[in-house]
Amino acid sequence: MTPTSMETVTEAPEGAPPSTYAMRRSAALARLRASGTLIGFAALIVVFGILRPELFLKTGNFFNILEQVAVLAIVASLQTVVMIVGDFDLSVGTLASLVGVVTATLLHGGMPVIPAILIGLAVGVAAGVLNGFLVAYVGLSAFIATLATMTAFGGLALLIANGTTIFGLPESFVAIGQDKLGPIAIPVIIAVVVAALVWFITTKTTAGRRWYALGGNAEAARLSGVRVRRSRLYAFVLCAVGASVAGIVLSARLASAHPSAGDPMMLTSIAAVFLGMTMVRTGQANLLGTLVGIGILGVLQNGLNMLHVNDYVQQVLTGAIIVVAVAMSRIGKSRT
Repeated sequence: MTPTSMETVTEAPEGAPPSTYAMRRSAALARLRASGTLIGFAALIVVFGILRPELFLKTGNFFNILEQVAVLAIVASLQTVVMIVGDFDLSVGTLASLVGVVTATLLHGGMPVIPAILIGLAVGVAAGVLNGFLVAYVGLSAFIATLATMTAFGGLALLIANGTTIFGLPESFVAIGQDKLGPIAIPVIIAVVVAALVWFITTKTTAGRRWYALGGNAEAARLSGVRVRRSRLYAFVLCAVGASVAGIVLSARLASAHPSAGDPMMLTSIAAVFLGMTMVRTGQANLLGTLVGIGILGVLQNGLNMLHVNDYVQQVLTGAIIVVAVAMSRIGKSRT
């Protein structure tokens, strides 16, 4: 005999019908999963605050953390756009290095600051168009296309800089990376402006809605009228612009340009986006989550440095965080 709905209710745990119980349990697990990243962020602050209260909890240290993660925030905010679409860009680190080297070379040759920066940004736009064209129109996977351009951009940076660090940049350029407005460093202000623009574009414009539609189901987006190829191309161009701005700010902050200075940002920017993806039930990339991910990486690095943990261990921990973040993101997607 097939059980009726009333008979099913009698099998539920005491005090709640099974459907309601299951829904509450599922909702509680979803809230816990979404809050896990924030809880981890808060736990890091508490742990380092207990271990090094005389240094870590000072206001100046939190401004220092913001300054340390500002360049990464610029890259990761735009990396978020590409990952909303469902792709990723492995070339952001070497592109940042290349743009920094190109800009520094022009400045070193006597070109004024503004034209040199604009040419550097133009190089970044061209790189983004190349990445987007290879992925959206040629049909290469984002991994293959951006892995190839990552290698090419790194080689170009070494070639232009002749494998050496470029010093002697003008003070008006260095001020972009080292001056402050009150207690806030200019790179932090630039990162906030970039993040605000990304938030506006991804949440308040038609382009942003199309990117989310594309990342959710590319075929459905195409059938609904979204120009898939063009949207993916624009996403890669924006990502490249972010890497270019980061490369310029990084060179100004360091008062020099090294052909591999921006390379580590590739891994950490993707890690930050993956950490943020664990904060939403759909497992999609989102700017707020990315900013929390950047905060986690920044606090972790700052705290470990205060505890005199060497760089090798920090790299191991960063890798472990990426694995956990990706796994949690996958779990979140599989349950939606």
